[in-house]
Amino acid sequence: MLIFCIGYGPPPPQSTASPGSGKPRVPRGPPGAATPQQTAQSVYPASPRSHVPTPPPGHRPPPFPQQQLPPAPPLQQQPPHHPIPDVGNALADLNIDDLPPQFKKIGEVARADDAWWVIYNPAVERKLDVDLVHTITHASVVCCVRFSQDGRFIATGCNRAAQIYDVETGACVAHLEDSEADKEGDLYVRSVCFSPDGKYLATGAEDKIIRVWDIASKEIKAEFRGHEQDIYSLDFARNGRIIASGSGDRTVRLWDLETKSNLMTLSIEDGVTTVALSQDGRLVAAGSLDRSVRVWDTETSLPIDRLEGPRENGHLDSVYSVSFSPNGRQLVSGSLDRTIKMWELSPLPPRGASNPAGKGTGRCIRTFEGHNDFVLSVALTPDGAWVLSGSKDRGVQFWDPQTGHTQLHLQGHKNSVISVSPSPKGGLFATGSGDTKARIWR
Repeated sequence: MLIFCIGYGPPPPQSTASPGSGKPRVPRGPPGAATPQQTAQSVYPASPRSHVPTPPPGHRPPPFPQQQLPPAPPLQQQPPHHPIPDVGNALADLNIDDLPPQFKKIGEVARADDAWWVIYNPAVERKLDVDLVHTITHASVVCCVRFSQDGRFIATGCNRAAQIYDVETGACVAHLEDSEADKEGDLYVRSVCFSPDGKYLATGAEDKIIRVWDIASKEIKAEFRGHEQDIYSLDFARNGRIIASGSGDRTVRLWDLETKSNLMTLSIEDGVTTVALSQDGRLVAAGSLDRSVRVWDTETSLPIDRLEGPRENGHLDSVYSVSFSPNGRQLVSGSLDRTIKMWELSPLPPRGASNPAGKGTGRCIRTFEGHNDFVLSVALTPDGAWVLSGSKDRGVQFWDPQTGHTQLHLQGHKNSVISVSPSPKGGLFATGSGDTKARIWR
């Protein structure tokens, strides 16, 4: 899950030029967070105005004195009828004030700064609901959020540190910051992921170092060095031993936590923005600035699929997030072209064999369109029933992978939603944003 803080700093790349390994640290490869400047503007709708009934024309008060009659009931003024426009999946285009109550929810909050609301798709059967559980405010942009495998904790990454919070209480239980890291300038933690047993947290940062923290002692268990540019994405294998990483240096690397070594380096033509491992650990996928999604066999390092181009109905701009389905046979990707795509992957070839030129037979089986800006993060719920996406348009959407229809649009942040993460246990999801907030929802 990658996570570029597009809510701030320089605009995202308009070309697929590679970051290159010989360029100075600033500007970096894929877009990153500059010193944040908060956006104070709010787009939240005003509360609906109440209509005050007025007396009918010609009405005169009775002459005095006269028997006092009970006051007449006020005139019942009907609200104007607004037909709901057909906006397809672009639910953010609907005016929430014009929607009937059954198609919206406005959260009750103590402060206007915490306001949130949901628009439910009027064109489909409502199957989901959303409520806010916790709001966790940070000192800087929240670049990434991730649940532990048991669903009890959530980790976040921001400037210089990663934090771990108790999901039930919202309390911070660990603050992980390397006291020996360079103190000059910003040092954003771009990616976090728990080991399957919950003992360790891996963090990837702009200083090109992967740190694996022992959560109980809050000390670094291992460091992996070798990437030549910022690390944008990490994923832990289910065996608890292998960590996958993606960097602006155009490589995907696999690391062995037991031997503390680099097992495999996979090079491509442009900066790697996101990586993911399938649940069985057999496949690793990567998205890139060159608009492609690549899939390799982790046992052989041989290519399985390269998903790109008009022939495969590929993305038209950089891919910023990839996520495997629970069964490992499908993959979803989110892109700066504002779309999410679901791919059916090629069958795994016999061990030791590869698909010709790494192209395989993988194909796009569905394109989800409805976000009004870059799609920065995607994930599938643990049962595979919903695709979850976060966007620079500040919204979160749930999509039905069978139909391609969006179920709802959640507006819960005041800046880009950089990271989304469903709980592996189901029932909860988390969001991280350029507005310095992480939020847990049910």
